[in-house]
Amino acid sequence: MTIAPPPDALDWLLLDGSSLIFRAFFGVPRTVVSPAGAPVNAVRGFLDYLTRFISEMRPANLLVASDDDWRPEFRVAAMPTYKGHRVAEPIPPELAPQMPIINRALAALGIARLGVPGFEAEDVIASMLQHTSGRVDIISGDRDLFDLVRDPHIRVLYPAGKGTFDVIDEAAIERKYNIPGRAYGAFAILRGDPSDGLPGLPGVGAKRAAELVRKHGGLEGLLRDGHLGGTDRAYLESAIRVVLPVRDIPLEVPAAAVPGRPADPAGLEALKQEFGLGGAVDRLLRVLPGV
Repeated sequence: MTIAPPPDALDWLLLDGSSLIFRAFFGVPRTVVSPAGAPVNAVRGFLDYLTRFISEMRPANLLVASDDDWRPEFRVAAMPTYKGHRVAEPIPPELAPQMPIINRALAALGIARLGVPGFEAEDVIASMLQHTSGRVDIISGDRDLFDLVRDPHIRVLYPAGKGTFDVIDEAAIERKYNIPGRAYGAFAILRGDPSDGLPGLPGVGAKRAAELVRKHGGLEGLLRDGHLGGTDRAYLESAIRVVLPVRDIPLEVPAAAVPGRPADPAGLEALKQEFGLGGAVDRLLRVLPGV
């Protein structure tokens, strides 16, 4: 299914690289291996993602954000349960060796990649918005990024299964969660998210969280007027630091225009031969604007 492009030209496409790499790893059979027998299924799947996004969306600028720290200390300090259930194996053993290959491929292609020590991809994306203009689409499987949606300029495209993506704009948030379109962060904090080890406000599920958001207009109003006990107040103040993407990381913003041709053709050819990526790389090269 074709991804729905924005009504006007797409100025920026910001990819949550970590989210998409994990989806590629679990979505492409592990029988996809290099000539030496090493798994390259995540590499193959991620390159095919890039091909699809560039072909269907035609962004002027493209940036892949990475998790330089998947469980940042400032979030763990605020809430020790944050991603605590993933500590034993944060990256599957067969995926870890593929991450450097993907980074090498991006460098050889000339596609911008940006990570910041101590921060997650969601923080890089949120902070990048200060350096963009025009239409921006974010592709991620992390719902925390819904807090960044701003009509008509910023949307999130959220994987929905079988190669489809849900378009998340303010209207979609209002329909799905019965809250104002810019209030997803407050809703998520109140409801909680077990996948991230976020418990939510005690006794508050999705329906009650939406009621509180509508009544108080967000977390500031709830903290001010909600007659909270000390434990509930402490949870909210901690959860704000955990859930909301950081929007003001100092960034060294790379040149991010979609390359017309690969930056390092020889390096790209070497990757093709070493890892058996000829088909995936060639498909991607065919959609670059200068090829």
